[in-house]
Amino acid sequence: MKNAMVRIVTISLALALAAAAGAQDKAKPEAKKAPPMDPKQQAAMEAWQKASTPGPEHKELAAMAGHWDVTVTSFEGPTPQVTKGKAVRKMIFGGRYLQEDYEGTYMGQPFQGMGLTGYDNVLKKYILFWADSMSTTFMVGDGQMDASGKVLTALMTFSDPVSGKAVKTREVMRREGPDQETFEMYGPGPDGKEMKMMEMTYKRVK
Repeated sequence: MKNAMVRIVTISLALALAAAAGAQDKAKPEAKKAPPMDPKQQAAMEAWQKASTPGPEHKELAAMAGHWDVTVTSFEGPTPQVTKGKAVRKMIFGGRYLQEDYEGTYMGQPFQGMGLTGYDNVLKKYILFWADSMSTTFMVGDGQMDASGKVLTALMTFSDPVSGKAVKTREVMRREGPDQETFEMYGPGPDGKEMKMMEMTYKRVK
């Protein structure tokens, strides 16, 4: 008798819970379906999806991620100056951009910098940004990879505090191998002609 009563109570409770859940479902407003897109909207969405999808160029950037020891040679003074630094690179936003965080010294002072490198699927070129602790300006530019896929040449622009004007530089990044890279920056010298301003050698920390 006791078991029968327990079974009846259990069934009654289950029915009550089911009824309550059904009442709640009916009380909820029906989700509105998005209106169908016309051909123009559909084409626009497909274009955006294609442009936002990482491709082989982004995979090449991903190969540059990791921890690096950096040797910096500056040619701006009467004699070359050599300093040391460290760089940490990682891919962000789902493999779309390579972010670099750099720490070292420059002219005897602590120096920090951050760079972003990406490949614009629409413009078909690499886009580069750089900011550091010794300026309030951005270096911004774009470039192309050579046929070998190992040498990236970019033209950059930044605000020069001495002249008060925008200055253009040329940057060349060479992948010597999976564990070593070379970065060179060229800009106008005292005579106005292009000169090498800086060279950085990256060696992967294993």
